[in-house]
Amino acid sequence: MLTELGRVRVVATRPDLPGYKRDQFGQTWSDDHAGPGGHNGCDTRNDVLAAQLAAVQYRSRSRCVVVAGMLPTEPYTGRRIEFRKAAAAKVQIDHVYPLARAWDMGAAGWPKERRVDFANDQAANLLAVDGPANASKNDDGPGEWMPINRGYRCTYVLRYLQVAHKYALPITAADRDAAHAITPSCS
Repeated sequence: MLTELGRVRVVATRPDLPGYKRDQFGQTWSDDHAGPGGHNGCDTRNDVLAAQLAAVQYRSRSRCVVVAGMLPTEPYTGRRIEFRKAAAAKVQIDHVYPLARAWDMGAAGWPKERRVDFANDQAANLLAVDGPANASKNDDGPGEWMPINRGYRCTYVLRYLQVAHKYALPITAADRDAAHAITPSCS
């Protein structure tokens, strides 16, 4: 954790830049991106569900549309969650480093292609999680929000720092302080 902290720039607070709209990061869950899963014929949401759920079931005659599955241990709450497409909001795809936050922290100046790649980075920044937990996180970082599942906090903060490093995004002093606070409990 301390190694990752040393790789990111820290700013006092998050600036509030005008102009953020979700579509600044491309069409929601676009398959048209350069990262893993890009241009495979399946949208990013279904790619993430297929990769992170257990017991995945697909729509008849589809290799892409996930209609059912299970998160045996959902990361943010630690609970088991059944996914059914009919109640899709129960499982949402979280941007560990949120899009609105990224916009404020530097993505506003990126080319659109880089924003699209960031928004669809399945390997680093996307996580299938409990819908209400994701809603409570909103566009916060570790300085303002932590998973209620204490066993996942170290992993969450480490992923957040890794995404910040990968995309040269800064973190706030509050994020840094939160990372320092949990470091003793991380192995």
